[in-house]
Amino acid sequence: MLSEYERSPLIVSKASDPKKKARLGQFFTPAAIARFMAHLFEQREDSRCRLLDAGAGIGALSGAFLDRWVSGGFNFKSLEIDAFEFDDALHPYLTQTLEKYNAYTGFSAHIRGEDFIYAAADWLSGNLFADELPTYTHAILNPPYKKIRSDSAHRIILRQAGIETVNLYTAFVALALALLDDHGQLVAIIPRSFCNGPYYRPFREYVLQRAALRRIHLFESRTRAFKDDDVLQENIIILLDRHARQGSVTVSTSTDDTFSDLASYKHPFDRIVLPDDPEQFIHVPTSPYENSLELYPAIRYSLNDLGIKVSTGPVVDFRVRAHLSDMPESHTVPLLYPGHFSNSGLTWPMPGAKKPNAILRNDDTEKWLYPNGFYCVVRRFSSKEEKRRIVASVVDPAVFANAPMLGFENHLNVFHENRHGLSEALAYGLAMFLNTTAIDEQFRRFNGHTQVNAADLKLIKYPSRDALSELGKWTMRQSILSQTMIDEKLASLNV
Repeated sequence: MLSEYERSPLIVSKASDPKKKARLGQFFTPAAIARFMAHLFEQREDSRCRLLDAGAGIGALSGAFLDRWVSGGFNFKSLEIDAFEFDDALHPYLTQTLEKYNAYTGFSAHIRGEDFIYAAADWLSGNLFADELPTYTHAILNPPYKKIRSDSAHRIILRQAGIETVNLYTAFVALALALLDDHGQLVAIIPRSFCNGPYYRPFREYVLQRAALRRIHLFESRTRAFKDDDVLQENIIILLDRHARQGSVTVSTSTDDTFSDLASYKHPFDRIVLPDDPEQFIHVPTSPYENSLELYPAIRYSLNDLGIKVSTGPVVDFRVRAHLSDMPESHTVPLLYPGHFSNSGLTWPMPGAKKPNAILRNDDTEKWLYPNGFYCVVRRFSSKEEKRRIVASVVDPAVFANAPMLGFENHLNVFHENRHGLSEALAYGLAMFLNTTAIDEQFRRFNGHTQVNAADLKLIKYPSRDALSELGKWTMRQSILSQTMIDEKLASLNV
């Protein structure tokens, strides 16, 4: 049976207005996760603690931190909390949580009802009329998850404070980090989406310039960390140490918030953020062993080195609806969607499919078409149930008879040479390489969602063109090709 402490977030979450929760990007922290987060803070010799809980909700995180303190887990002689919570409907619950600790000597708490972004960014930007904020020794966060429009008031004031980001959760983390003392510690549970992608690059740079990354915890189940709030993002917990020297990073994993199968390993920082990666993607290794690609010196080439490009399919169907055709007709050329590709190969056309099979070739569409040829394509979206995140296929021009051009829909990534096809062997070799287990494992280290962008594929290292062509020739000779065969062939690569 759940205790009152464990029931409270669930009760309040279910009773809250779903529309308001969505508007505020609000998700309540399960008690087990709150306890785990509170115990990630490293023991220091501080006699005084100033704790920031931004987006405090009903106080689950503050309560877990205070429980550790009163049980002797911290050496603080005094503990002061600033709990920011914009939703005043939660203040009675937050007050009730914090009042339980009033009997302890040295404890004080302040519930602040203002918008944390405005309060913190206003102060950090140097506004002489802003309310003064202290610096904090500790910060514990489950920030709201919601995109910030580029023209919103939040985005404007964040820029004034020197923070460029696209989501409330990264804004909260950046502001909280800026408010910490030197060697102040921050623990936050946030979506993994910041680890990669161009939109979060300024945030990654901001954090890594100002703090050492000490700990990453990954929930291996996408759905169970916040199962009571139907959160489907892959979430991680991070521990940051303000202005500390970067050392090794502890990466731990568990399936869910029971932590019953908790596993933990230390990794050198250059396995978390690769030294030659200008995007500063954050990788999350889930075993102590090197990824097999790291063991192959032959796999060291960028797509630029190979003279190959990868682009998102240029045909956005809803924008060219008037030019689409369910089946091929006069003056049309093939239009390829992810649904045309399967484990058995490329099937086109597909009568009765939900998506069109062709696009008119005319002056309006010509700029979006590629000459018929061999291409390697990767679906941009995989389902959660698929074993691999990267699913690569080959486009064989023979399927389209005499079609002069091809259309690639926006949900495909296309490997090409200056908008022209590849050699047959190179196309098959690329697809074979991208379908290896090693590539899938490497990709999962920095990508926590089902989307595969062209930018992600550009960051992967590849074998040489000759080696890829040899892999392609081998692939074309196989009548049956299993995952085991693919992986064993990669292991034999020594070019």
